[in-house]
Amino acid sequence: MHKALSLKPLWLAIPAIFFVQAGLVAFGITSENPPALPDLNQFPEQNGKWKKMGDTPIDPAIIAQLGADQIMERFYRAPDSSAAGLDFFVAWFQSQRGGKTQPHSPQVCLPGSGWVPEQTGEIHINTSMGSIPANRYVVTSNLGQRAVVLYWYQTPRRVLAGEWESKFWLIPDAFRDHRTDTSLVRIVAWADDENTDQATSEAMDFAQSSYPTLRGLLPR
Repeated sequence: MHKALSLKPLWLAIPAIFFVQAGLVAFGITSENPPALPDLNQFPEQNGKWKKMGDTPIDPAIIAQLGADQIMERFYRAPDSSAAGLDFFVAWFQSQRGGKTQPHSPQVCLPGSGWVPEQTGEIHINTSMGSIPANRYVVTSNLGQRAVVLYWYQTPRRVLAGEWESKFWLIPDAFRDHRTDTSLVRIVAWADDENTDQATSEAMDFAQSSYPTLRGLLPR
């Protein structure tokens, strides 16, 4: 009872927060200078030990719902991998002005696609360009499939794991840089059994090699 009562003001405040954010970004920036669209196809087919096996088809209805300006989704495998491979997804948004086009949180999309979160948390991934935060989800489907999901939000200035954190930094960065572009980066590593340690390790390995490449590929 106490928990439900304590959460109610937060849920009531969420629409107000998004409304204020949208208003500040829409009307507080007199002129936005969005960057040119990046070519996500330039992401290498060989990423560390991981080799591209093919592009993942995306339903046109999902593309329209996402509202991203650039989308890439690929399937990668490594020769020494014991897992069933991984899915790499990047959605880039040229502008978030007005709040109409923003990344959809996997916390909402995954359950909506039939995946049930078993574990949630935040981790840090050490890369050649420093440590970055990421969300880690262990999810299962109604067909008994299990996967580890890593995702983060990548802007010209920073990498963020939290949805609320990304909303917070949107406003000061927009006023400072006169741009609101951002991207959602998601890695899904399929687990062969209930032990998700190997899938987590391989998802982190892919993230370690992909982040520096993405940082050079996405507008800065």
